[in-house]
Amino acid sequence: MKQITISTILFEKNNTSPSLSITKKKIEFWIEELFAWLFCKSGECNNIEIFKHKEEALQLYLQLFLSQVGVLDKVTTATSLFEDLITIHKDLLDDLEAIIAFDPAAKSKDEVLLSYPGFFAIAVYRIANNLWNKGVAVLPRVLSEYAHGKTGIDIHPAASIGKRFFIDHGTGIVIGETAIIGNDVKIYQGVTLGALSVSKDKATQKRHPTIEDNVIIYANATILGGNTVIGKGSVIGGNVWLTESIQKETLVYHKSETIVKSKNKSSEPINFII
Repeated sequence: MKQITISTILFEKNNTSPSLSITKKKIEFWIEELFAWLFCKSGECNNIEIFKHKEEALQLYLQLFLSQVGVLDKVTTATSLFEDLITIHKDLLDDLEAIIAFDPAAKSKDEVLLSYPGFFAIAVYRIANNLWNKGVAVLPRVLSEYAHGKTGIDIHPAASIGKRFFIDHGTGIVIGETAIIGNDVKIYQGVTLGALSVSKDKATQKRHPTIEDNVIIYANATILGGNTVIGKGSVIGGNVWLTESIQKETLVYHKSETIVKSKNKSSEPINFII
């Protein structure tokens, strides 16, 4: 079976110019290769020529994508992203350190890089967000949807997310387009940062909440509305539904009653409705 590499996908047979066809599969392959290049662990990382050649191929590949989604100055945009990768890489290393520091299940950085869906989703977001802020529209959405399909984590590339962001487990997380998340925020699976209503006439308005620094949001919490602000240092418990702002250093939790008794001694009818 022929090995697929960045070169075999980028160049066709004996051509010396990049293939002009663009597909979702090529974009998905590109982001996987870029992620692997950013956190290179293979022997090729020790060879500066191979490392630089791969960077050039990835950058050329990006130019191809940009030209096909209508970006006029594709060379400058692609070059600018790769220059910004120095900062993006540093931010991702901080995200990685936050996972190691906070998650007792994380035994090593390699484990996080290879197996943590939350970290991959954050990495794709930071790259997609950089392109979005440069005025590129379609490509960042394709990248985000790939991460969404792979990890179950849906982060709009236009959302604003601060440093040392930690996602635990991650499945079912939704972060909307105008959401603002501060530094050192931790989010668990099933969290939704969404809009109160879906209406096209509100497309230019802030529709999603603001989460300030050092907030923890536990599983399946739902926070809605563009005017909703979760104050610094607050903790939002699991299954909470919020549509209004809360002050800093606030604890919010959902209280429910769970009854435990022997089924052999219970005379109460049990009605299971699904």
